[in-house]
Amino acid sequence: MIAPFTYQNTLSQKFTSRPNSSSGLSQVFAAAVVNQQFCNMLLQNPSIALQKGYLGQTFSLRKEEQDLITTIRAKSLADLAKQINYSLLHIY
Repeated sequence: MIAPFTYQNTLSQKFTSRPNSSSGLSQVFAAAVVNQQFCNMLLQNPSIALQKGYLGQTFSLRKEEQDLITTIRAKSLADLAKQINYSLLHIY
C-alpha cells in the first residue's frame, strides 16, 4: 500500500504583492519573455516599446513605473528585472 503524500508548508514568511505595484509591470515582462523583438526594443528603446505596446495592447503603467523602466539601462531582461525589483524594494 502506498501512503499518500502530504504537503506541509514550512515557510515562515507570508508573501504578498506590493500594494503599490501594478499588473502593468507583469504585462511588460510577459510580453518581453514571449517575444524577442519586443524584448530587444524594451532593452534598446524602452520609451518606444512602452508607447507601442504589444499586439495592439498598451500597458497600464503608472507614471512612476514608466519612468523607472525608461531610465534603467539594462543589457538583458534579467538585468532589467533585477534593477526594477531593486528600485521598487527601495522606493516602496
